[in-house]
Amino acid sequence: MMRDSLSMVWIITGVLILAAIILWIAVPLLTGLPWVPSHAKRIRRALEMAEIAPGEVVYDLGAGDGRVLIIAAREFGARAVGIEISPMHCLIAWLKSGLSGFGSQVTIRCASIYTADVSGADVVFAYVTPEHAARLRPILEKQLKSGARVVTISAEMEGWQPDQIDKNDLVFLYRMPPAPGSIVSYLSKDLIP
Repeated sequence: MMRDSLSMVWIITGVLILAAIILWIAVPLLTGLPWVPSHAKRIRRALEMAEIAPGEVVYDLGAGDGRVLIIAAREFGARAVGIEISPMHCLIAWLKSGLSGFGSQVTIRCASIYTADVSGADVVFAYVTPEHAARLRPILEKQLKSGARVVTISAEMEGWQPDQIDKNDLVFLYRMPPAPGSIVSYLSKDLIP
């Protein structure tokens, strides 16, 4: 009898672990934007470029495990809001932010980055592909207030001229409303007398 109960516990535990792994991997893959964690150095560089002042609100679109949120709260004094579609990632981000001691400055919302209200953001952080950046661009143009900053890693916002580019870490900074242009117009502005 005891052996059957122990076997049942192991089976249930295995099923729960398998379900967690599937949710961790499957939900992001099904939404088309798999979880790829950014290195803390790149996160810091992006947040430094945005010149975050204490108390400003930073949104991380596709917050994953919450690392951007915690760095924004701990190192910049920001209030941080994570938008993440995966319930497993939301749970991990919530746990990590609580354990970091900065849980009161961090909010996690389980939602799509394409339907979330980001109008309260002073800074939007996005580590996305070019295709997802193109989908986000009109949303950000519509919702963000003048003076808000957008920092992206690895993907430019096509049609917007960056205010600043970190070529080493491939970080792009934009200010709202963005100037029309591209990386080419950004790089050529210093060449034109």
